Amino acid sequence: MSDFLAAIGLVLVVEGLVYGGFPGLAKRLATEVLGTPENVLRVLGLVSIALGVGVVWLVRG
Repeated sequence: MSDFLAAIGLVLVVEGLVYGGFPGLAKRLATEVLGTPENVLRVLGLVSIALGVGVVWLVRG
């Protein structure tokens, strides 16, 4: 459980860096996402999940 909470904390740090450090970029990215088809977003999400699981598996395995 502590690893999960640490991972959530790291996600918040990365999100905070984008929004706090580059608010203009965050707005531009949000606009791009609105124009992206759902299928593309779904595939990118699934690829991100697979890559994340792979990284965790390599580091923790």
